[in-house]
Amino acid sequence: MQIQAPCVVSLSWRLEDAHGQLIDDLAEPLEFLVGGDDLFPKVEEALAGQGEGHEMTLHLEPEHAFGDYNAQLVFFEERAIFPEHVEVGMRFEGPPPGSTTPDLPADVIYSVTEVYDTHVVLDGNHPLAGIALVLQMKVHAVREATDEEIENGGVGGESAVSLTDLAPPGATLH
Repeated sequence: MQIQAPCVVSLSWRLEDAHGQLIDDLAEPLEFLVGGDDLFPKVEEALAGQGEGHEMTLHLEPEHAFGDYNAQLVFFEERAIFPEHVEVGMRFEGPPPGSTTPDLPADVIYSVTEVYDTHVVLDGNHPLAGIALVLQMKVHAVREATDEEIENGGVGGESAVSLTDLAPPGATLH
């Protein structure tokens, strides 16, 4: 079967930045929905028409991966609005309650990058924003997508892994 939306592909990959630094190594194949929310459009475009056994190296500029870095998503907040044990690496969905910074997008994950006695620095950029990536992939299998997978926009429901959600190891959502 050739890859075309909607279908499910079983992939392994090695993801590096443009300088060859390893970001992720998916050695055991996982399934992803082509035509859903699992893969970047450029990755789906490169996979289209390919089949089992296909290997490729794909160069992704920031605008085709996690986007350009946006300095306006880096800001200070008063230390008092955070939990007592706030620490670097903690993440919050949307601006923290009590935020005094105007016009912050609510649909962004904000990461704590620095903690001081009086304030905390937050960054709403994805950890890989602004970084060109090199993705080496291998297609291990291709199958038809189920109606449920198509309806959910991905394979595996809420616990699924997707390339579009990838974050560096150790990142946790609090």
